[in-house]
Amino acid sequence: MQRLQILKDTFFGLSAVQQQQLLIGSAMAAGGIMAYIVYKRKKPRTIPFGDGWWGVGEKTLSEDQKIYPFQVETSDKEIEDLYERIDRTRYADPLEDGRFHYGFNSTYLKKVVSYWRHEFDWKKQVAVLNKYPHFKTKIEGLDVHFIHVRPPHRENQKVLPIMIVHGWPGSFYEFYKILPLLTQSRDGVVFEVICPSIPGYGFSEASHKKGFNSLAAARIFLKLMERLGFSQFYLQGGDWGSLITTNMAQMKPQCVKGLHLNVCMSNRGFKVLLSLLIGPYLPFLVGLSREDVHRLFPFFEKNVFQMLRESGYLHIQATKPDTAGCGVNDSPVGLAAWILEKFSSWADLKNRDLEDGGLERKFSLDDLLTNVMIYWTTGSITSSMRFYKENLGSNLNNRVDFKTEIFVPTGFAAFPNELMHCPKSWAQIRYRNIQSYTFMPRGGHFAAFEEPQLLADDLFNFVKKVEKS
Repeated sequence: MQRLQILKDTFFGLSAVQQQQLLIGSAMAAGGIMAYIVYKRKKPRTIPFGDGWWGVGEKTLSEDQKIYPFQVETSDKEIEDLYERIDRTRYADPLEDGRFHYGFNSTYLKKVVSYWRHEFDWKKQVAVLNKYPHFKTKIEGLDVHFIHVRPPHRENQKVLPIMIVHGWPGSFYEFYKILPLLTQSRDGVVFEVICPSIPGYGFSEASHKKGFNSLAAARIFLKLMERLGFSQFYLQGGDWGSLITTNMAQMKPQCVKGLHLNVCMSNRGFKVLLSLLIGPYLPFLVGLSREDVHRLFPFFEKNVFQMLRESGYLHIQATKPDTAGCGVNDSPVGLAAWILEKFSSWADLKNRDLEDGGLERKFSLDDLLTNVMIYWTTGSITSSMRFYKENLGSNLNNRVDFKTEIFVPTGFAAFPNELMHCPKSWAQIRYRNIQSYTFMPRGGHFAAFEEPQLLADDLFNFVKKVEKS
């Protein structure tokens, strides 16, 4: 009775427009429940594993399944070519007070490039990259690169295998700060980490055929884990890595002990629409917390207009990646601007108000330029951009993976500066076994790169819950 009175008082305290929104939302919910139930019943529980071939020409009868050690290398010729191209760069004059609202401010870009040209030591960073063991193996016609880091041997510790997957415009190097944290025993639990490069990114060979999407990457990574001898393992991902690891859990749930994500791609439907209509006024009715309301609303400003301002790159890469790729694959400075702008705004959209984009608030130039150099030296920026077209060239909601629920134990780390917030109630539409959902105190899109300690803590806490259950 007390709750009903609260609802009554709240409703009549709203404006006429707000009351109308509530009534419309309630009617839509009532009308959509039966259709939603039928839709849910039709959802498959797994995705067929299948097979594929992405190498040159026709599929071979047999494939070399050996795993070969690999080392990152460079040469004086490679560095001289880079310097020559940097020295020939033609810059555009920035607008007065343009800051980062028009993209990467060219005044600050000159400072970054000057550091790159005169102080950054690529040979030293190559040695840093080779700090961990690198390998390659042939899967579905492609040379797949990965690092494999084993923890120090200690008595009475549980070693759990985990694959962590990057996104765009990142690389395996994003995880170099979190690797020491994951391979250090905590309360008797420690990880053995496998960190691959998505095919077409860095040192993993790009597909030679159209259609290489997250489902293909997921299947290749499952085959990689099987080749390494792991029948059960954990997964962690953000950006494209979150979609790829989700697909892995949908294909072979029996192999995935737990799935931990820092980006969630939720389904849309009447439940989400109802949340948007009622959430600002009566969040508890639609499963939203106060923190959800703070991060979501005003919805159109934070989730529509903001994304329109930030997603120009996405429309280019999802339609004509090869055209834009011609420029950024040929110009190292163009490549740096294209990539580093994302490490500015995706860490915190407020960075657009700063002359230097706040780039060095969370990252060092050595780390940022090392990531750029992985793309530059491998010539992989165009193939990495194609991943958008292969995944977004058709309606995602019609794909089998977006119609398939995830039943493996799942954990979410919700960072406050992530581009789009996904409340737990929305995540539960697809992820049916959420074991942990954490509102992180700080950090943005590049979680492992920005806040390795926070991400490691949340991952350990999630895994401990799963292991105890």
